[in-house]
Amino acid sequence: MKRALIITYYWPPAGGPGVQRWLKFVKYLPAFEVMPMVYVPENPSYPMIDHDFSEEVKDEIQIIKHPIKEPYRFASFFSSKKTKDLSKGLVSKKKPSFLESVLLYLRGNFFIPDARVGWVKPSVSFLLDFLENNKADVLITTGPPHSLHLIGLELKKRTGLPWLADFRDPWTTIHYHDSLRLTKKSQEKHLKLESEVLNKADGIIVTSPGTKKEFKNKTDRPVYVITNGFDEVNLPSQKLDDQFSIAHIGSLLNERNPEVLWKVLAELCNENEEFSQRLKLKFAGAIGEDVKESLIKFGLAEKADFLGYLSHPEALMLQRQVQVLLLLEIDSPETRAIIPGKLFEYLNARRPILALGPQGSDIKELIEETRSGSFFNYAEEKRLKLQILDFFRQFQEGTLKSSDSDISSFSRRSLTGKLSELIHTF
Repeated sequence: MKRALIITYYWPPAGGPGVQRWLKFVKYLPAFEVMPMVYVPENPSYPMIDHDFSEEVKDEIQIIKHPIKEPYRFASFFSSKKTKDLSKGLVSKKKPSFLESVLLYLRGNFFIPDARVGWVKPSVSFLLDFLENNKADVLITTGPPHSLHLIGLELKKRTGLPWLADFRDPWTTIHYHDSLRLTKKSQEKHLKLESEVLNKADGIIVTSPGTKKEFKNKTDRPVYVITNGFDEVNLPSQKLDDQFSIAHIGSLLNERNPEVLWKVLAELCNENEEFSQRLKLKFAGAIGEDVKESLIKFGLAEKADFLGYLSHPEALMLQRQVQVLLLLEIDSPETRAIIPGKLFEYLNARRPILALGPQGSDIKELIEETRSGSFFNYAEEKRLKLQILDFFRQFQEGTLKSSDSDISSFSRRSLTGKLSELIHTF
């Protein structure tokens, strides 16, 4: 039995996608002869809470906690809403307010690589003491926040233990990096730290082929793709909506605001009375103000239901009730390698997926491989309109459904098996 020390910031009761990847790996690793020990902050400031995830943490898993000082908690004294929006990534595309500009500048230049960097030194000291009395065969760090990789970097230097660095998102090419108002010196420091991590870790784990390609240009260390996935859950059968419902589940950032989609839907409503009467948009999760303003602008606000944050079981049931699942990625070269974790749960919901993203996105290949829906870049307005009309026609005929292709390789258990094989090489 291998023993793995896993260092993560997001852990139950955190909600959202950041917690799920390693919560699920930890859940299944013991079945593959790997015993996880999980190091997490004792008093974190999570932007979203979901207590349902806590029920998935088995009693036999050793959870190690140490206090953290949270800058976002201090910043909330000035503006609780702005601070929460910033921690969720809800940065408006409009000119930021003075307070937003100050918070972004401080975040970018005084907390490198991120706001949790103050947890690095105390964590290293604490974990060195822990490792003196507790055997570990491998270290694993997961980011963002990428400051946790600095804990792995220092523990690797001090102990010589094998170290795997897991990147749920890229580092210096993440879509919001340019929003941080970095000075030249700060940008150089980011690049230096990223290079150290990529070239000192014994292995790099990424979630998409695009990120692997990017990192292979920065390091000669082995880079492994282990995507996100879905749990094989038993849910009660869900009755499909009577309306032509299109649902987005998860945070919808201002930068993801798909105005071309709202334009197409508005045109279809004007051209087709039945489409207008039966269209329903559903949004579960944090929604940027820019998105809401666009829905008003295109006359779609009255067709929209804002459901707020749903627990994970509630989100899974909603995915199985709606007619079409909406997947959106920012229209930027920096997001071509991003495959949102929700895509894999969408696959398992077996409802047609309507996806928009940048030209050359890894999402397109995965949707085509699984025959689970249709992908469009933001310039394909005519094709997008025709596809929505075709989905609506199938809905009217009662034949709207997704493919029954084999998606078992994306189950959490299958992916954990792949991870365990890597861990057992050390």
